[in-house]
Amino acid sequence: MASQFTDGGGNVIVEEAKGFNPGLVVLLVVGGFLLLFLVGNYALYAYAQKTLPPKKKKPVSKKKMKKAMLKQGVSAPGE
Repeated sequence: MASQFTDGGGNVIVEEAKGFNPGLVVLLVVGGFLLLFLVGNYALYAYAQKTLPPKKKKPVSKKKMKKAMLKQGVSAPGE
């Protein structure tokens, strides 16, 4: 919808109401989804840290334990 005004010299000034810039709308929508994705991931990560049990560690093999003990200068058990 256009609105018309006249200035002091009798000139007619026409102003048209413009909608949103489509590029700005796309940028805001994509930015909103990205922000929602990041916040959602953080929330899921924090929830998982509180609720899931700690991950079990693999048992160390006797061969590796023996090698580590020899590096430290301590005789391995059973020797």
